[in-house]
Amino acid sequence: MQNLLDFEPAAMTAWFAEHGEKPFRARQVLRWIYKGGESDFDAMSDLAISLREKLKLIACIQSPKVMREETASDGTRKWLLDVGTGNAVETVFIPEEGRGTLCVSTQAGCALDCAFCSTGKQGFNRNLSTAEIIGQVWWANRELGKDADGNWPVTNVVLMGMGEPLLNFDNTVNALRLMLDDNAYGLSRRRVTVSTSGVVPAMDRLRDECPVALAISLHAPNDALRNVLVPINQKYPLQELMAACQRYLEKAPRDFVTFEYVMLAGVNDSVQHARELIELVRDVPCKFNLIPFNPFPQAPYQRSDMPTVLRFRDVLMQAGIVTTIRKVRGDDIAAACGQLAGQVQDKTKRTHRLMEVSQ
Repeated sequence: MQNLLDFEPAAMTAWFAEHGEKPFRARQVLRWIYKGGESDFDAMSDLAISLREKLKLIACIQSPKVMREETASDGTRKWLLDVGTGNAVETVFIPEEGRGTLCVSTQAGCALDCAFCSTGKQGFNRNLSTAEIIGQVWWANRELGKDADGNWPVTNVVLMGMGEPLLNFDNTVNALRLMLDDNAYGLSRRRVTVSTSGVVPAMDRLRDECPVALAISLHAPNDALRNVLVPINQKYPLQELMAACQRYLEKAPRDFVTFEYVMLAGVNDSVQHARELIELVRDVPCKFNLIPFNPFPQAPYQRSDMPTVLRFRDVLMQAGIVTTIRKVRGDDIAAACGQLAGQVQDKTKRTHRLMEVSQ
């Protein structure tokens, strides 16, 4: 039984052709699935009855099943989704005035082990399929429902949940194409953001294949510190990363890169660190998003206090760099940035080792 959520638009057309159907049938089904949120072939009224009957025998439309749902005091909603073999991922919806942002996961766990991120401490299990990635958007829209004007609530998608999107490149790009395609969700590429820790070769591929908005998990102004906080920096150091950012913007010179920077007390939050950042990004059109650290059990860091964060922001802004401070959302249900640990299998036993060290 073929799950049609696994097909990006071109693959959907090819699959329909293999079954003797014309290309417009694929477009019709795409619209029913994504614009209509439909999973029942019998409800797809503009399809021939014979095609509906055929599809019921060979295909399905199935997103990951919800294991648990929580709603924070600020309206943020989190779903724990079952992706099989004892693994689960989390999806978070953040409502704001005039927009609704969905934070999507791309892997069960994460292999990068960034020092300040609870998800990385869970270890890595596997990549999510295209259906499991786009299925998070599909589920959230259906669960939340259309507004009075018939619009879906998810207006922006950020691939900032569990996992490194660019280490699951093909499935991530397939899902991105469905987010952008006019017969599916039809989102502007500026409303879809891929966040990466800096997988340089995959950044170049993304620029060529599906150039959406780009966010970089930076978190340090120099290689010595970033090697500790973001270990992939040892493979792709800052000079290479900055060059990749410049290449990414070549085809769209009016775009910019968002640098995400988690504020860790006494680690990366000094005025000197801010001045180093100014030099680092001098040739990259960018903005900074300063992120309050969200603690987790056995975390070795503390959140920078607000006067320190404001001082750091002011140094960047005085240099002409647009800098925002991310508002903490959903932290009372462990849905804030860096807390998307889910319930993945701890294959690397990192959590067990952390507990032993703390005893």
